[in-house]
Amino acid sequence: MSDKKHLPVYGVGPIYGVIIIAATVLGIFLSAAGILDFSKVPFSKIPFIIAGIAVAALGFWVWFSAAFRIDKYIKGNVLCTDGIYAWVRNPCYSGIMLMCTGALWMANNFTLLILPVIYWLFMTVLMKNTEEKWLLELYGEEYSEYCRGVNRCIPFPGRRVRRKKCR
Repeated sequence: MSDKKHLPVYGVGPIYGVIIIAATVLGIFLSAAGILDFSKVPFSKIPFIIAGIAVAALGFWVWFSAAFRIDKYIKGNVLCTDGIYAWVRNPCYSGIMLMCTGALWMANNFTLLILPVIYWLFMTVLMKNTEEKWLLELYGEEYSEYCRGVNRCIPFPGRRVRRKKCR
């Protein structure tokens, strides 16, 4: 193990997760209670549910692909850039964001679709001001190169960046 100090195993993830899950539940509750009825579109219910299930399933896959492996990388001070980390730099947070977004789509309420934009902005600000600073301090140019090739929040095949297999 490296003598470098490593990141906290859970980072700011629990804060992010609790806040966006609470906002999602509140939004769906307000929609179901009829408070946001003005923005429901009855004829679009089935497509919204199908899209929501697809987005939530993608989110679960992204989260699951990283959730049970992340502590090993952190404790070993390894900057992981393969697997799901080759597609998104923050797969646990992104997975939660996508699962919440899918749940919001299933609510079939256009007003609730502003929440994923807020989730993305919140995640961007949170990551830039916490974990990205910590990782840059720990890994320097290696992390900068990784950031240039892999999205922060939205899973997408990365550009050509030298990948280091995680141990």
